[in-house]
Amino acid sequence: MKTARVFLVLPGLAALAWGVVLFAEYALPLRPDVFGTVGWIVGGPILNDAVVAPLTAVLGIVLARRLPSRWKAPVIAGTVTTAVLAILAFPLLWRPYGTPPMPGLHDGNPALGLTLTIAVVWLLVVLTALRPRKAPPITRDAPPITRDAPPITRDGPPITRDAPPDTRTDLPRTPADPPGTAADPPGTPADRPGS
Repeated sequence: MKTARVFLVLPGLAALAWGVVLFAEYALPLRPDVFGTVGWIVGGPILNDAVVAPLTAVLGIVLARRLPSRWKAPVIAGTVTTAVLAILAFPLLWRPYGTPPMPGLHDGNPALGLTLTIAVVWLLVVLTALRPRKAPPITRDAPPITRDAPPITRDGPPITRDAPPDTRTDLPRTPADPPGTAADPPGTPADRPGS
């Protein structure tokens, strides 16, 4: 296990070191715009960890307690997806050219794109919650437990799906059962007179 961790940590450390090298090439010698970049690099994770993630978590907890069970998972997934999309779109919404130019990135309307994407996410949430669900097949031989059903005890006869109602079926006998109990089939020595 330690070897696997080392092989996972080493590429991460190498990527981190390469990022530091690239940032040093960009930032040195110091200029006024470097401080704005540092603000974005440091402020983004702090804003996410201090504001966006806790708000998303609180909203997810509130929704999980208030919504019916079939709506819980889709709505929580939609809430988290909306938060991630908002984080990704934030630089372009904050100022029109808030990121380095990339072909196709600045050609569109970021607010409209974010709105349409979030609309599709919530449409999928509604469709997922409203889709009909099939009941899982019954895999046990035992009858379903309901509020109305009397408890199944060891003393009473078991209920089977094959037997019609009010049909007595004998329980298997265990070493703890004394002779003559319900577990003995009719005609055993315990039922015969004189035994």
